[in-house]
Parts: sequence; structure tokens; C-alpha cells
Amino acid sequence: MLVNPLGLEGVFEIVPQRLEDERGFFCETYNRKSLRNTGIDIEFVQDNQSISLEIGTLRGLHFQVSPKAQDKLIRVLQGRIYDVAVDIRRASPTCGRWIGLEISAEKWNQMFVPKGFAHGFVTLEPNTSVSYKVSEYYSQEHDRSIRFDDPHIGVNWPIDVSALTVSEKDAAAPMLVDADLA
Repeated sequence: MLVNPLGLEGVFEIVPQRLEDERGFFCETYNRKSLRNTGIDIEFVQDNQSISLEIGTLRGLHFQVSPKAQDKLIRVLQGRIYDVAVDIRRASPTCGRWIGLEISAEKWNQMFVPKGFAHGFVTLEPNTSVSYKVSEYYSQEHDRSIRFDDPHIGVNWPIDVSALTVSEKDAAAPMLVDADLA
């Protein structure tokens, strides 16, 4: 298992090893002990999955506030996404900075996003299926979001933002400066 830091503290690309032969391949997509050996010691409690039918479907930027904040391990089962993590830790020297990574079923890579980051993605292929593990159960009371097109964050989405399919909730999300981060 390869674990590559992505430039913001705690955010990593994870590439599990695939064992391939003429039948196809086998892979451990998650192994707590292996991750713990790399310094990522998280107990995941819930798996989520989404399917997006169209290219340009945006989901995010989402997070949960303490005490229900979530670490996330994101992978793509089918298709391709551009995955984004935004540092929303007010005391962090990198607060408001973002990192993006293309994740795909073909590359077989994953992204680990720790607590204190907002997360979102845009689909780059139709019928994209995304699966992610979270370290805390969903809590509507603690669920928050920030605008995907906040100019102070400046995420460089690979698809024109005017062409994105966005939920009403995500379109109405506050800018980072106005967001409830506590």
C-alpha cells in the first residue's frame, strides 16, 4: 500500500496493491493495520456510496462539526472524479487552502481526508460510483457545507462551474468566511 502526502497536513493519496493475473485482480481496498503502520489510525464506522449519472455532477463541499466530525477515505468504484479537500481549521496556517486529486476506478487510488477539512468532488465520467468510509456516523445536526465556488478558496474545478449540476443545498451553502465551523 502506497501512502503519498498531498501537501496539506493529514491529506493523503492511498494506492492499494493489486494482485493481477489472467482472471483479473484481487485487492485489499482497506486494511486498518496497514494504515495504522503509516500513521493513519482511524476506526471507520460507516460506509457511504453515491452514483452520479452525468459528467459534471458536483457534491460538496461537505463536513460535520465537532463532536461529530468525520475522517473520510474516498475511492471510486466506477468512473472518475476530481476530489477536493479544503482546510477549514481556523487555527491552521493553511486554513482556506485546498488540494485536488483525480481518483478513478482505473487508477485504483483513494484519498484520505481528515477531520477539519471540507470535502467534495465533481464527476468526470457518466455513471460514476463513489464509495467512502467515515469515522463518525452521519448527524444532521452537525452537517455543514461551504460553497464549492467560494472565490476566497478558489478551487480550480476541471469543469466550468456554470456547467455543473449542483444540489439546492450545495448552491445555497455559505462562503467559508460565513460558515459555521464550530
